[in-house]
Amino acid sequence: MFDGADTVVLYEELAFQGVLPVLWRPSPGPLDADTAAGLADRNQQVLQAWDAMEEHGPVEKPDENSPYTADLMRLERKMNLLLDLVGQILAANRPRPTPAAVRFNALGAVWRGTPPLPETGAQGILEVHLHECLAQPLRLPGRVTSVTPDGNVKARFIPLGETVADLIEKMAFRRHRRQIAGTRGRPRSTSD
Repeated sequence: MFDGADTVVLYEELAFQGVLPVLWRPSPGPLDADTAAGLADRNQQVLQAWDAMEEHGPVEKPDENSPYTADLMRLERKMNLLLDLVGQILAANRPRPTPAAVRFNALGAVWRGTPPLPETGAQGILEVHLHECLAQPLRLPGRVTSVTPDGNVKARFIPLGETVADLIEKMAFRRHRRQIAGTRGRPRSTSD
């Protein structure tokens, strides 16, 4: 499903790729406007919370001579420990789906499904759990466009709203930049 290329693309757009708990929930028909608006609001909150938890690196190099640098670093480590603990408590109290390879953007997703697989044309909501510390998953409504015999499921989302689409695009872009930065920092093997 994943070719190992530096640039992760889906529907000709940059995509976020990872191994995350995902679940397809079938729905009997299209969402009504109120339900779609509620999903968009909740997805926006989930994406903003994920963004706040992600480490984007310091904007400026910390001043080693600042009297508060050591205190801020200790506080950050304690916050990370607290987030890990909350994640463990949530995982114990709210079992998540089995993690699977997934690639998604604001247009759609492809993931490794588990039986029973949805049928092509089925409508539903793809739930993607972005982080163990987030109680709610992203809920992305759409329609299955293909299912391969080996279990890869591809779906096209209904429009998610401009704000949610922008946040997903930023998330994919940041992941892409980190992957490129990691690739540049590694020494090339002799077989390259």
